[in-house]
Amino acid sequence: MRRGLSRISPGRLRAVVQRGSPATRSRLGLNGLNFFTAAVQAGFGPFIAVWLTQQGWTVTQLGLALSVGTFAALLGQLPGGMVVDQVQRKRFAAIGALLVMGVAAMSLCVSPVQPVVLGAEIGHAWASCVMTPAIAALTLTVCGQAGFGERLGLNARYAALGNAASAALLGAASFYVSQRAVFLVTATLVVPAIAAVLMIRASDVIDPAADHPALKHPKAREHWPWQIFTEQSLHVFAVAVVLFQLANAALLPLALNGLTRRHDVSGFLVSATIIVPQVIAAILAPWAGRLTQRIGRRPVLIVGFAAVPLRALLFALLPAALPLAVFQALDGISAAVFGLMLPLIAADLTRRTGYLNLAIGALGLASGLGATFSTVVAGFIASRFGDPVTFLILAGVATASVVLLWLGMPETRLPEKSPAHRGDAGKASLPA
Repeated sequence: MRRGLSRISPGRLRAVVQRGSPATRSRLGLNGLNFFTAAVQAGFGPFIAVWLTQQGWTVTQLGLALSVGTFAALLGQLPGGMVVDQVQRKRFAAIGALLVMGVAAMSLCVSPVQPVVLGAEIGHAWASCVMTPAIAALTLTVCGQAGFGERLGLNARYAALGNAASAALLGAASFYVSQRAVFLVTATLVVPAIAAVLMIRASDVIDPAADHPALKHPKAREHWPWQIFTEQSLHVFAVAVVLFQLANAALLPLALNGLTRRHDVSGFLVSATIIVPQVIAAILAPWAGRLTQRIGRRPVLIVGFAAVPLRALLFALLPAALPLAVFQALDGISAAVFGLMLPLIAADLTRRTGYLNLAIGALGLASGLGATFSTVVAGFIASRFGDPVTFLILAGVATASVVLLWLGMPETRLPEKSPAHRGDAGKASLPA
């Protein structure tokens, strides 16, 4: 090794180091961005309900505020994706979204009155609609489409770690300082997230022969945004996503509600049901990303979606505390695959048009619709037929999503090209 290095001139060795350094820096920035963005998002979770309840908000007022945030997130999915598609410098979009999140957190901290809280909920929701596609766009910029799947898996790992670390940090701030401190810490976490964005330099790492038209200047694209909806596979996947979330989102709340009625819930159990999926997702996501490139998207997608009906059946058969915590490992599998596949398949299906982020927004809208109606539908069924029947019905809905993928979703990964033809990859994927 030493003999081989000695043959390289100092000037050439310096050039090699300089070429490798920016790519490494950008990948570290992407790791930090996913970690700290997930940490910021954790501050807008259950802590809001606790803080507003302490401030004397009624259940009706609290429900209205959370519903406004949910509705704003649904409305913002498509515009958020379009904004990122039309902005050439994706870092600016990410930084803008993070700043809005920071302002929203500070608003909750300083003045928890209804107009301010509603504004913070709407601002956070719309910023999140921009942030998700912005991270996907930056990821594609850093690694190109060939490494997109594996890199998305790493994104999911760092997001899971950031979510877990932030939950512990914010919990400690709430316990040792005050509930108000949670939102001050959340706003502070925006600073390292922005620093991570600034570490990503597209000009340093982008391959001149980039193989996805989403990397082209917006004015250089030859298609209209609406043309993504002519892709039949996008509609098939969107319907599968709605069914997936319709079945998945209500499973854990319904199971915990049943255990609570039997006085079988502890704080340890609730923590375990959150931590176990995060750990599983962090472990599996990078491996799943590599697997999608080796064997294709479709097999991994079907396995990930199939974890939901299996989990629902197990909840129906063994409604106890310890099995519930164990079965949440299946939630980690489905979460890892779902978080990976949504932007990956969006990238596959926009190789012709280049509107990756609009496709991500459309699939995000499908996901949000399924999750929004999930708890309402499950609660209605459970109040009339009981939890076991509800779990079985949710298992049937999730099975329908798997069957739809099996019968209607084609493989979207491009076939591997031989080395002699790799130079034509950019041409093959440019808009027709």
